[in-house]
Amino acid sequence: MHENKLTVATVLKPQGIRGEIKVKALTDTAEDLKDIKVMEIGGAEYAVLSVRAQGEFAYLTLRGVADRNAAEELRGLEVLVSRENAPALPDGRYYIADLIGCEVYNNRGEKLGEVIDVTPAKTDVYTISDGAKQIVFAAADGVISDVDIDARKIVVDGKRFKEVSL
Repeated sequence: MHENKLTVATVLKPQGIRGEIKVKALTDTAEDLKDIKVMEIGGAEYAVLSVRAQGEFAYLTLRGVADRNAAEELRGLEVLVSRENAPALPDGRYYIADLIGCEVYNNRGEKLGEVIDVTPAKTDVYTISDGAKQIVFAAADGVISDVDIDARKIVVDGKRFKEVSL
């Protein structure tokens, strides 16, 4: 039902000469990456030796990436973790991969469309499609009233949804 791997960061560049890489975390904070022991980048698995978090960025040292040249080969690639190794999320927070494909209904039960994209931001921005057109809305306070990942269903407050959608 769900993908087995989640994207948790993107490799930005090598850091220094000893193989450390700088990544942009796609999790709530880069601190979340500290709990991950194994990552996949470019189809290869790496054991995580150290993580230094700094805001939305982290500096990773990986087994098998010993110098700047090896780190350079990872530039621009996604950092994946298997779902069972992914950081646990607090209640009310969801992985984007789990939201894609959910059907969105208003509180009167009318189907508005299906989630095709979520852009992470201070207030996440959802893009849904009804087959004919796309609707973009901010997940501001009071917009989303229920998320049921298992049922693949999201319910929005009709009035608030109209206020924040394009």
